[in-house]
Amino acid sequence: MTQALDPVALTADLVRCASVTPEEGGALQLLQRILGEAGFECHRVDRGEVCNLYARWGRKGANRSFGFNGHTDVVPVGDAADWSVDPFGAEIKDGWLYGRGSTDMKSGVAAFAAAAVDFVRESPPDGAVILAITGDEEGPAADGTVALLDWMSEQGEAMTGCLVGEPTCPNEMGEMMKIGRRGSMTAYFTVKGVQGHSAYPHRALNPVPVMARLVDQLDRHEMDQGTDHFDASTLAVTTIDTGNPANNVIPAECRATVNIRFNDAHSSGSIAQWLQSVADALAEESGATISMQVKVSGESFVTPPGELTAMVATAVEAATGKVPEMSTSGGTSDARFVKDHCPVVEFGLVGKTMHQVDERVRVDQIHQLKAIYGRILRDYFA
Repeated sequence: MTQALDPVALTADLVRCASVTPEEGGALQLLQRILGEAGFECHRVDRGEVCNLYARWGRKGANRSFGFNGHTDVVPVGDAADWSVDPFGAEIKDGWLYGRGSTDMKSGVAAFAAAAVDFVRESPPDGAVILAITGDEEGPAADGTVALLDWMSEQGEAMTGCLVGEPTCPNEMGEMMKIGRRGSMTAYFTVKGVQGHSAYPHRALNPVPVMARLVDQLDRHEMDQGTDHFDASTLAVTTIDTGNPANNVIPAECRATVNIRFNDAHSSGSIAQWLQSVADALAEESGATISMQVKVSGESFVTPPGELTAMVATAVEAATGKVPEMSTSGGTSDARFVKDHCPVVEFGLVGKTMHQVDERVRVDQIHQLKAIYGRILRDYFA
């Protein structure tokens, strides 16, 4: 009988790969070898500077094809001297595995890879098991999961359901799963006035008070009171700057940035129209010129409770004894891209130490996570 794939050992091997975005670091090569030996058809889907891996067990175009999505790239370690261990040493002590990416999210990738390998060996399904793993989640995310989905569309590859293995539990294993995410967008404003001497303000048009009024109006506006699956949308002013070193000069220009996290009561387009209308009204009133640029990181989405969410919740409860809360909280993830391809949910480990010095994960929880993913595969193909 073939020995089960150890998700802790695989996590450690992945942590030892210094895959700081956009470096591949050997992580995808390791996974390709392991999955290939288990009978998965593997394809490297590299684009630009980013390395990605697509692996499928089973026939192409199967009626049921369950997919896992995750990433092997990690954020920088910061000052390595602040760590109590080698950031890429994968040291295990007191029941914890330490290392950059151990939580976010090499343990998740190791758990679903191990679960998938064991599943297809022990009970080959009538369908396909797909792993879509990127090296560009912590970076710009333009050539990672997006590239994988583009390639899948071109090749006629498809998932009928997907689980993203990001850390989803705030404090305790099993307490939360994500069934959607808020949208995220950033607006960059520039107010242009007329430069002048601060002793003669009537000869200038000061852009700073205009900008102050603009961000105050935006900040005081209540976007909504929340929806069925989402908390209220939020707008945060993150910077106001003139770059003016002189105390006796009224600057010609002032810039500000606002970041908006929005629910399914809005789209990025409707919010951009509102922002522009506020800016245009204030420009007409003040005589200043106000320009705006918008960058959208993702639209809001939700996977309504149903077969997929119930399957994940059942598997989590069986392994942890907890019924996970169905949440849409937090930032963005690559689920924002997958949701255009198929129904998607997220479940993973406790994320308290991700991106921190001495990032670490409980060894027993990696085994729990593999068990959860294995149960989901068995139930999906049952």
